Amino acid sequence: METIKIEFQSNIKEKLIEFLNSFSKSELHIIEEDSQIIEDISFDEYRNSLHLEDKKIESGESKLYDIDELDAMLEKTISKYEN
Repeated sequence: METIKIEFQSNIKEKLIEFLNSFSKSELHIIEEDSQIIEDISFDEYRNSLHLEDKKIESGESKLYDIDELDAMLEKTISKYEN
């Protein structure tokens, strides 16, 4: 298969997707690029950076926060600088 990149006006996206969906999955696969970050680096570099972050989380070097913990941290920081 070959890959092409198409830029288009947002008002024609629906028509374009409808047309492209008329092809079978073996003929055409639609890849939507939503992130500029992913566009700027190769797949292997991006995969490696994700693996590195995963290892940091597993080792305890990085910590994940749920939305309630993040909200509490932000409220504390905001109240600290409000006065």
